[in-house]
Amino acid sequence: MPCIFCDIVSGTVSVEMVAETSQYIAFPDREPQAPTHILIVPKAHIDGINAATRSDIELLGSLIFAAASVARQLKIDQEGYRLVINEGQAGGQSVQHLHIHLLGSRQFDWPPG
Repeated sequence: MPCIFCDIVSGTVSVEMVAETSQYIAFPDREPQAPTHILIVPKAHIDGINAATRSDIELLGSLIFAAASVARQLKIDQEGYRLVINEGQAGGQSVQHLHIHLLGSRQFDWPPG
């Protein structure tokens, strides 16, 4: 099955890049749920958090660190933001490629959903 995030990583589909390293890319969500809504996507294809293995631990940590770095870059780090990883259909995952949603620039309620 084609993966839109793999197409973005390969350059087949272009996006407005917010950040990029050898491990991940970060770009605005096409359907934002907050004034700031950035996706942090590993360049390596992993279907979702349940598909991650022990060998992915370093990558997973780098994605969280990347989210904090992008939040600082976008100057939402002081006001606060939310990180979301959806898993599976019931969890709201719409693209079968692990990614983190960085949401900010508005007040979030608790509990979510």
